[in-house]
Amino acid sequence: RRRVINMEREKMRAREATLRAQTAEAESRAIKAENARKTHELEEARALQLSMLPKQLPQVSHLDIAVHMQTATEVGGDYYDFRIDDHGHLTVVVGDATGHGLNAGMMVSVIKSLFIADVFNGDHRSFLKKCSHTIRQLQLGNLYMAMTLVKIINNELIVSAAGMPPAYVYRAKSKNIEEVLIKGMPLGAVANYDYQDRRITLQDGDTILLLTDGLPEMSNEHKQMFDYHRVEDVFKHSADKPAQQVIDRLVEAGRQWRPHANPNDDVTFVVIKIKAQQVE
Repeated sequence: RRRVINMEREKMRAREATLRAQTAEAESRAIKAENARKTHELEEARALQLSMLPKQLPQVSHLDIAVHMQTATEVGGDYYDFRIDDHGHLTVVVGDATGHGLNAGMMVSVIKSLFIADVFNGDHRSFLKKCSHTIRQLQLGNLYMAMTLVKIINNELIVSAAGMPPAYVYRAKSKNIEEVLIKGMPLGAVANYDYQDRRITLQDGDTILLLTDGLPEMSNEHKQMFDYHRVEDVFKHSADKPAQQVIDRLVEAGRQWRPHANPNDDVTFVVIKIKAQQVE
């Protein structure tokens, strides 16, 4: 009888072990399926983000333009765009959406639509206000959009910003850097915010750098940030080069700072150089 009882106990243990194995296998399949779903969602968000970007750079006779955007492993929502009006004046927008994945992609698509529909009115402050109002009306929670908006009219630069890093202007004559910092809340954060703009006179050879916070806030293996003074230093020592070479120097500086890993946020630059022969 004792032998029979022991056999029954062994059978019970075997059934329990089988059930545990089946449960573990089911849980593993569920985790793999969830990971696959999340990966697919991030791939969709990345594809949406990239589809919002211009397919080619604008051609303006007196401007040398280059851009760079490297998305992080997790989609962050950087955005840039260009428009040329009927007078040949260039408008550039550089944005950085809060949040990640599909939410960031959705924010970029909202801004892209507004930019296409409204940019030709030429009033930066009204455009930023309209964007902010639209985002608030959509009630997206804690999703906002930081943005720099610039327009170049012959030898004048008009700059507006909403919660973005400074723009930088390299003066070819003095070889100095001017920081253009315009304080402003991200779009969607505050109702009826009064956004500001600045007008700056440009000279032949001057170079403009617009960027998101991806490079200055990039951390290395020691948890140190690249910071804005290093951005300014790299820019100053390369700004006399063609626009693409300026981009290359900035990208290389980021790679050296974080050599063994992808950026921890999207990294975006737009560089615009005023050519020696302007067309008025």
